[in-house]
Parts: sequence; structure tokens; C-alpha cells
Amino acid sequence: MEITWTETLKDKKQFYKWASTLALITIIYNVIEGCVSVFLGQQDDTIALLGFGLDSFVEVVSGIGIWHMVKRMQHNDIANHDVFEKRALQITGGAFYVLAVGLIFASAVNIYRGNRPETTFWGVVVSMFSICFMWVLIHYKFKLGRQYNSKALLADANCSMVCMYLSIILFVSSFGYEILGIGWIDSIGAIGIAVFSIREGREAFEKAKGKECNC
Repeated sequence: MEITWTETLKDKKQFYKWASTLALITIIYNVIEGCVSVFLGQQDDTIALLGFGLDSFVEVVSGIGIWHMVKRMQHNDIANHDVFEKRALQITGGAFYVLAVGLIFASAVNIYRGNRPETTFWGVVVSMFSICFMWVLIHYKFKLGRQYNSKALLADANCSMVCMYLSIILFVSSFGYEILGIGWIDSIGAIGIAVFSIREGREAFEKAKGKECNC
């Protein structure tokens, strides 16, 4: 993590204030989104919405690591990850891999057995709200990152872009099922989420090793 400071001390404090606020908003939102998605996914037997919710919980662990990093750098500008952040990244990476394997296995079983959700209506609703919310969040992360020349915040904004892509996958699969009624569409959506989870898991482990990633 590198931040080039050409601003006054007041500007520096403002940056950390807003960076910390954005990190907390991301954590709180993912907790709410995860709870709602997992509950509705179980109720409606939609594996894509369930997987989307579980992915949100993994993002919470990642978000806590980012928030901790911002608070640490508020007191010193050391860029290297500390033990807590490395452990958070390792847990995040492992959880993403476990989630991906579970989603792929469950999707394969559902396709083989011909299982289908009762409805994916709530998947459409949750994904549309998530796309709108993440778009606003990404906008402000990019704006703040560019204003203060923060590579870390710009990388975090790119990670939030991945979350928006997952929301788009959920929307396409949920809306597709509502329109066509083909059961395997929901499972294909879950596999799409699994593919992104593998990618996120790999990058989390690379970050823990000190490699720069742009998500």
C-alpha cells in the first residue's frame, strides 16, 4: 500500500476519516446483504442467492482487514500488512475456495437431479439493490482514491467492482429463471459466483504474501 502525501495534515486526516467510513459502510452493508440473501435463498431454494449471501459474509472478513489497515496507517504510513491483516487475507482466501467448491458441487447435484427454485424473485430484488448500492460506493472510493493518490483505495474500489459483477450474475440468473422457468439457470448463476470466488481467493492469498493485486 502506497500513499503519496502532498497535502496538508488536515487533508491527510480527512482522507483517513473518509477511507475508514467507506470501509465501515462496506462491512455493515455486506453483513445485512449476507443475512438477507442467505435467509431468502434458503426459503426459496435458490442456490445462486444463497451463494451470493455466503460470499457477502466472506467479504465482511476482507472488509475488516481493510478497515484495520486504514486505522493502522492513520498512525503510521507503513505500507506492509501486519499479522492481523495477513491472517484476515488468509482466512478470506480459504473461505472463498471452500465456498467455490461447495457451490460447484451443489450446482452439479441440482442440475443432475433437476432441482429448481420455488422462485428467484428475491434474487432479482436483492441483485438490483446491490448493483445500485455498489455503484455509488465504487464511485466514492474511486473519487477519494484519485483525489489523494491512494493505490490501496483504488485497489479496494476494483475489489468492489468484483462484488458488483457478482450482483450482475445473480440478476441475470434470477431474472432468467423468472422469465424462462428453466431450473438449471439458477445453478449456472451459482457456478458463475463460484468462478469469481476462486479468483478472489487466489488474490487474497497473493496479497497475504505481499504481492500487489488490482482485483
